[in-house]
Amino acid sequence: MGEKFVVNGIRFNVIIEGTGPDVILLHGFPDSALIWRNQIPALVQAGYRVIVPDLRGCGESEAPTDKAGYKMDILADDVIGLMDCLGISKVKLVGHDWGAALGWFIAIWHPERVERYVAMSVGHPSSFKKGGFEQKARSWYALVFQIPVCSELIMKAFDWFILRIFTRNHPEAVNWIKDKERPGRLTAGYNWYRANMALMLFGKMSHVKIPVLGIWSDGDYYLSEKQMKLSALYVDAPWRYERIENSTHWIQPDQPERLNKLLIDYLGQPTGD
Repeated sequence: MGEKFVVNGIRFNVIIEGTGPDVILLHGFPDSALIWRNQIPALVQAGYRVIVPDLRGCGESEAPTDKAGYKMDILADDVIGLMDCLGISKVKLVGHDWGAALGWFIAIWHPERVERYVAMSVGHPSSFKKGGFEQKARSWYALVFQIPVCSELIMKAFDWFILRIFTRNHPEAVNWIKDKERPGRLTAGYNWYRANMALMLFGKMSHVKIPVLGIWSDGDYYLSEKQMKLSALYVDAPWRYERIENSTHWIQPDQPERLNKLLIDYLGQPTGD
């Protein structure tokens, strides 16, 4: 359980630990701030103040019922508003899955607020669109998530059987089910997809002007390596790519030591490196 902040008219639950330069960690779907539990103590020990929100609709933060409340510009305003509440002018930012997509947009729309960015699994929105047939095939589920009511019923049926199959019985499933079985929470997670599909597929994106580290894992079932590596074409600043072996999409619990080492090394570099 974290501290409570009202931002953008929504009450957010935010874990804040440590002292030092600020690092914000943004989770994806179907996660909450809990997915970063192995990174928080490592970053605190490395000398950072670590800020980990349950994003809108997730964890212990409030979950608006309107799909429009999950549009990317609103999600970005949530993070910028939280920074303003905490008196943070500029931050080191890390995002995974939808948190990574959100981080890219924050870096595009608010470059003056981000010192450097770590994108995990999801590449720059333009490179995601150019990931080719492989990426389109891996993203089939996003179309299923667009179907109201029916997709919720299917996912929850038979004690979340489809979720377990979809995630290949990942050990994190017990946490996802505990979170998403609450009324309205699965729909809130789907609303990230429903409100932003057109933007991700057809939106025109600017290049990023800040340093970026892209991280992809070899066992990612949902995102291709190509869409991450193509991000280099859309970063007009130092770009670095790292591939993590023997990990599913959920790098944080699968390879915590490797990830923590990468984060501490990269976040500690001067901005110009």
